[in-house]
Amino acid sequence: MPDFRSDTVTQPTPAMREAMFQAPLGDDVFADDPSVNALQEHAAALLGFEAALFAPSGTQTNLIALWGHCQRGDEAIVGQSWHTYRWEAGGMAVLGSIQPQPVETQPDGTLRLSDIAAAIKPDDPHFARTRLLVLENTTGGQVLPPAYVAEAAQLARSRGLALHLDGARLFNAATANAARHGTDVYDEARALCGHFDSVSVCLSKGLGAPVGSLVMGTRDFIRQARRTRKILGGGMRQAGVLAAAGQFALEHQVRRLSDDHANLARLADGLAQAARSHPVLQGRITVHPWQTNILFTDLAADVAPAFVAWLATCNVRVTSSLYGGATRLRWVTHLDVSAADVDAALECVAQFKG
Repeated sequence: MPDFRSDTVTQPTPAMREAMFQAPLGDDVFADDPSVNALQEHAAALLGFEAALFAPSGTQTNLIALWGHCQRGDEAIVGQSWHTYRWEAGGMAVLGSIQPQPVETQPDGTLRLSDIAAAIKPDDPHFARTRLLVLENTTGGQVLPPAYVAEAAQLARSRGLALHLDGARLFNAATANAARHGTDVYDEARALCGHFDSVSVCLSKGLGAPVGSLVMGTRDFIRQARRTRKILGGGMRQAGVLAAAGQFALEHQVRRLSDDHANLARLADGLAQAARSHPVLQGRITVHPWQTNILFTDLAADVAPAFVAWLATCNVRVTSSLYGGATRLRWVTHLDVSAADVDAALECVAQFKG
């Protein structure tokens, strides 16, 4: 059953399970789980930070970071479609008492610098204090251009703002940049983090770990983050069994992300061919540009219900939603989607008769 719903559906590999089984354990609330400590030290050094903290989810590491930068009543500038704003149940406001200031996300995934500048409030008691700019990379599978990130960071610094990166799929962005520049993916990942005061990285998406995310920053920032994690119920005991999976992922499952990108290219090419020549789908399916492991396709209203039902009949699993009057399908390639799975999905598309 090819499952293109998300890169969160992956299963631990046998080698990852063995690493989890063999992990030395302690009580991480007392900071004495050796496997958690090793993961945190490794990740911080890998990405150029003083310290890191392991937590159950990316939603939690993002909130921990926002809470570290903003006090009650402060404001964070976020993208209208950012995960931190739209997909985390309003946690920054509900739990952190932080006011989100959303800015419209552009088609290339960026926020206009002029929009960011206009959203920063003057130092006036009528307004929440703007303290933080949040960026997301990748965003909808798109990679923020490094030059753009540098400009956004310069703007934020000039206005006294801190910067946080939701880098849930940071290593997908690094993989794309490495392919473009002929460089090493780990070097690219470190470079992507260079402008930020804090970064959140998910281990349970493309990297294939079953649970967990990391937040990184200075030692003082992470010391406070540990306290915030406890408040949020994220302090775990013998968490090394999970941290070992994250350590394995960082060491062994980063370079293979290029396979996911290649499989998405294969899928996108096949769907684009269907858009050009399929007897039913021709002119009724739009394949959007893609950069990493996420692809969006839009279906005309008259064909969408039958096509989505047909995919389900073929046991091809995707997510679908209404977007601008069309049905938008989201296809994500990952550790458990092979080239053969892509071919099976494309064969299903080819057999669609409306």
